[in-house]
Amino acid sequence: MHQEQRSERSRTQILDAALKLFSHHGYGATSVQDIADAASLSKGNVYHHFEDKESIFRELLDQYFEAMSRPDFPFNRALAAGEFPDNLEELGRATRQAVQQYRQHVALIYVDVVEFDGSHIRKFYEDMARRFDTFLKSHGMEAKLRSKLAEGLSPISAVMLATRIFYNYFSIEVLFGVKDHFGKGTDEVVGEIARILRHGMLRNGQNAVEPRQKKQPR
Repeated sequence: MHQEQRSERSRTQILDAALKLFSHHGYGATSVQDIADAASLSKGNVYHHFEDKESIFRELLDQYFEAMSRPDFPFNRALAAGEFPDNLEELGRATRQAVQQYRQHVALIYVDVVEFDGSHIRKFYEDMARRFDTFLKSHGMEAKLRSKLAEGLSPISAVMLATRIFYNYFSIEVLFGVKDHFGKGTDEVVGEIARILRHGMLRNGQNAVEPRQKKQPR
């Protein structure tokens, strides 16, 4: 094995070990020595590849964010293959697949929120609307989706809302191990969420009551 291949293998071992430790024990409770031991490498080898522990953590988050931008990411594949919002059920199932496949990486988001006040993930979420806008336009979806939505509704907001609802649901189910936390099976919940997103909560013909305006003090 060439030196370059050995170096790449060591780097992969470090990242794999750190991912498991960070996602299970958190950042503060994991030391560089813990990572070295789990990777079956020396502490010096870890520092040869990474400046410090935080740079390993950032690299792992970047792995996940890069995966989320690829066409073969389960959610992206489902969104591009169907006609939103007709394919909401498929998007729900694809979200579950994504959270299951990247369970440990998704856990790092919660670690970042708790231990870093979200400092590493903030930029990613700040840019989310722009990325969805680019995705919809590049797949020729924006105009068609706009024609389906109620007047004044944004295609980006519609897709982002569905995304966040499904990700939240499956994060609780997969990461926290809370099965059927809506009191019913997953497939039924996905169908119900899709129905609400498409048609709202009220019976046909009923209009939501506009919230009353608070009287301003004179």
